[in-house]
Amino acid sequence: MMDFNSLMILLIAAGLDYLIGDPQSWLHPVQVMGWVITHYTQIFFKYLNQPRILRVAGVFLTLIVVLGSALITALIGYGVQVLVVQFSWNPILSIAVESILLASCFAGRSLRDAAEDVLDWIEQKDLVTARQRLSRYVGRDTETLSESEILRAVLETVTENATDGVMAPLFYALIGLLIPGVGSVPLTFAYKAASTLDSMVGYREAPYKDIGWFSAKLEDVLTWLPCRLTVIMIAILSGKPKSVLTICQRDASFDPSPNAGWSECAYAAALGVQLGGRNSYRGVIKQKPLLGDPQHPITSTTIEQALQLTRYIFLITLGLFTGGFILGHTLD
Repeated sequence: MMDFNSLMILLIAAGLDYLIGDPQSWLHPVQVMGWVITHYTQIFFKYLNQPRILRVAGVFLTLIVVLGSALITALIGYGVQVLVVQFSWNPILSIAVESILLASCFAGRSLRDAAEDVLDWIEQKDLVTARQRLSRYVGRDTETLSESEILRAVLETVTENATDGVMAPLFYALIGLLIPGVGSVPLTFAYKAASTLDSMVGYREAPYKDIGWFSAKLEDVLTWLPCRLTVIMIAILSGKPKSVLTICQRDASFDPSPNAGWSECAYAAALGVQLGGRNSYRGVIKQKPLLGDPQHPITSTTIEQALQLTRYIFLITLGLFTGGFILGHTLD
């Protein structure tokens, strides 16, 4: 059964992400995952670059990174607990270590900082710097984007990553609390590893098509349920649930991603804007499906509203879970 320490770790982690985020001077777990993924793929690209071999290698890459991340963090948590007992250290140390680890899986503050990093330069009418800053966070070409296209790119990033960077990690943190002997940290790290793999190698184009296929499929499956729950909550909080869900059913299925399209479309419908359209990737023009209706132009205020909506969903989910936990223990 989940104890108060486990819940405290989750609450502290959520607070750390909101107040601090990811300090740039610290080594982030995702950087370690990225190092493993990069070196693993380079070895196979250089010496065993055959489609069938790469597909099998992709399965092992996913298992190594996902299960390895869960196992290492579980061992860290267990090791700190042993040290606390063995040397009679303050048990707060164990809570602090697990809270910091779990906080690194939430991207709420990082997402907000990234958006504001670009918006600040737009407000100063410096589109050149805004484009340069945007290129850090998106894969599309940014050199010639207009102000409206920059704003659309920021909003698409904010609304897509609201699911896989904020709500899905929270979902697996909560599930981990409910599974005896598992805990939030290992399960959330497993999801974070799957998400990192998808962002690095989960492409349908060369050179990652074969080695990244399994990572992409796994991330799609793991994100499916938290994405749908997020869409439902957005629809409810928008005050027009029927309209939001109708637009999502109309538009989201046309997006090649089974999750990103739904997440972006839900926000677009709730905010009364339209996402998608023409993008350039390494000089190649791609037409993404249009999501939502262009009732209003996308502005900095729209992006702030999207970020606020994500915070509300996160806090409501966390609050309901905490309230249910306290109520359950009170009745016991």
